[in-house]
Amino acid sequence: MATMLVSASSFDNYKYSYQFLFSRSKLHCSKTLATKLPGVRFRVSPGSKFRVFCESKMQELQIRRCSPLLEKESLSSNGALVSEEWKAVPDIWRSSAEKYGDQVAVVDPYHDPPSTMTYKQLELEILDFTEGLRVIGLKPEEKLALFADNSCRWLVADQGIMAMGAINVVRGSRSALEELLHIYNHSESVGLVVDNPEFFNRLAGTFCSKATMRFIVLLWGEKSCLASDETLDVPIFSYKEIMELGRESRVALIDSHDARQGYKYEAISSDDIATLVYTSGTTGNPKGVMLTHKNLLHQVGNLWDTVPAEAGDRFLSILPTWHAYERACEYFIFTHGIEQVYTSVRNLKDDLRHYQPQYLISVPLVYETLYSGIQKQLSTSSTARKLIALSFIRVSLAYMELKRIYEGLYLTRNQKQPSYLVSMLDWLWARIIAAILWPLHVLAKKLVYEKIHSAIGISKAGISGGGSLPMHIDKFFEAIGVKVQNGYGLTESSPVIAARRPYCNVLGSVGHPIQHTEFKIVDAETDEILPPGSTGIVKVRGPQVMKGYYKNPLATKHALDEDGWLNTGDIGWIAPHHSVGRSRRCGGVIVIEGRAKDTIVLSSGENVEPLEIEEAAMRSSLIQQIVVIGQDQRRLAAIIVPNKDEVLQAAKNSSIVDADAVDLGRDKMTSLLYEELKKRTSECLFQIGPILIVDEPFTIDGGLMTPTMKIRRDRVVAQYKEEIANLYK
Repeated sequence: MATMLVSASSFDNYKYSYQFLFSRSKLHCSKTLATKLPGVRFRVSPGSKFRVFCESKMQELQIRRCSPLLEKESLSSNGALVSEEWKAVPDIWRSSAEKYGDQVAVVDPYHDPPSTMTYKQLELEILDFTEGLRVIGLKPEEKLALFADNSCRWLVADQGIMAMGAINVVRGSRSALEELLHIYNHSESVGLVVDNPEFFNRLAGTFCSKATMRFIVLLWGEKSCLASDETLDVPIFSYKEIMELGRESRVALIDSHDARQGYKYEAISSDDIATLVYTSGTTGNPKGVMLTHKNLLHQVGNLWDTVPAEAGDRFLSILPTWHAYERACEYFIFTHGIEQVYTSVRNLKDDLRHYQPQYLISVPLVYETLYSGIQKQLSTSSTARKLIALSFIRVSLAYMELKRIYEGLYLTRNQKQPSYLVSMLDWLWARIIAAILWPLHVLAKKLVYEKIHSAIGISKAGISGGGSLPMHIDKFFEAIGVKVQNGYGLTESSPVIAARRPYCNVLGSVGHPIQHTEFKIVDAETDEILPPGSTGIVKVRGPQVMKGYYKNPLATKHALDEDGWLNTGDIGWIAPHHSVGRSRRCGGVIVIEGRAKDTIVLSSGENVEPLEIEEAAMRSSLIQQIVVIGQDQRRLAAIIVPNKDEVLQAAKNSSIVDADAVDLGRDKMTSLLYEELKKRTSECLFQIGPILIVDEPFTIDGGLMTPTMKIRRDRVVAQYKEEIANLYK
């Protein structure tokens, strides 16, 4: 007769199992066997003879990477000491749930079903999604593609992936199919989290034949709507299924001590990669920017000087959530107990009126759209109302200009500061004239601006980033009492590196560097540091600067030097410090003039920055979009998308066509736009020569704009290559 006994013990990362088979034999069992194998118990009858066979099995413990504070119970049960300091981005949810538990965190009104979640509910949702991903086999440090647009479930998926130590690879649904496939394969993603069935069906044929997917997770919609014939061999999970799997697994782990013993728990390090964000640059193929938890947490801890949000403040989210600018701002604001409402371009106007947000974080194009809407509303008013409103706006523009002078917020690049006497006279003059205009400015607030405020909300500030904010837009919103703060950054810097503060909102600049961030301006050829007021290449260094480009050491070496300085590729200057005068509070602010690679070099050798000319042209309501061109040519030209309704109305007002005309000939339109462009750019150093009128707007879907609504110059020039050649003939 044989008897089998089993014992198990754990050492380091392995679990050992021992099996002993006892049978009668002529050999005598040694009493020392039990002492050499602790935990093994067996009985030996006196005088019995046994043969002992020993078989051992070795099982590796499964590693569970955890966000230290978010899952501190798991780490504590494993004997690890858990700090209350944030080490990984998902740690913020434990702190926010404890502080703001029952306050509303997110409102997502346009998805099916509409969703509203408190901070406590959001934390639990993230924990369940995290565990659900572990159940379906995602491992720490693996990459998981998250291709989806703004929604509360995007946020849960993003944080769930990070919380288990995996790396998310993000992009939106409006990107080109080829670009998405390149990102997926280049990043070595093992699975795909996708927005909805319609979007996946667009990807299915290409992805299932050219990419390897271990599983697919559907954030919204039903699995029955998927193109099932394309995904026969790939497991597909709905959002609800992931949540249920995660919830059940969490309950089982909490209830069973033995179940927890099968894992080795490790804390995520702040230097671990949190996400790969592929740049949506205006030229070239996207590069995978490696951002660590430390990079992103720097933003969370240092944006309050720019956005002093308070618990209960409401933000509208309109930018692509996957973009570094929107993403870092969201992580930051959720640590202060705000309520975020998801909106879209289509619903923005109504949502601004309905939700009356304290803050709007967006790109310059959104503020330009709001400006155009206000101007159009004024232009359709009665003649008397229009005259009164425009007169008030002119008064307010003059008043705010004078106010900037006496407050010391008038930007200059002149290194020589004025004398004390001149400064005092300047201050006194500005004070007196401003005092005269002040009653009219107050009256304008009451009669005109209050109505605008009730329509757009933004009672505390609009934060603009991701591109250059035109000066006339900046001044207009300042005049009507809507504070707009411009900021600056890159995907490679997580992204914010400078921003205007509420108490030092220097128009024309992108503000001072945020905390722990260094700037320098260098000569493009010699790399020598230039003095304040001098234009050169902007370089930056700080804790938010990326780890590098994924699988691209050459590009990393080109962007980052050995001392950690990031070459932004932008042209700019730093305002000089003055102790007196109208610019006394502007010292150290950063001014960005454009991209170095956007510089147009004429055949005469002259360098032209197109941004200044384009901004001047965009002040016209007749011009919807413009791209200045002229590389290696004798003179500049422009590609213009006209605002046809406004052009037709202008033609009627000028009696170029009859009052009942419904169309305008191409020659007349070109002539009218050329004169308008000449008038608007008259103060620019360089003037536009020939112009090309195109009917189709530059769009994201058409591939001529980035997801953050910046025009891709190289693609526009390539698309109209023949027309441009004929233009210069």
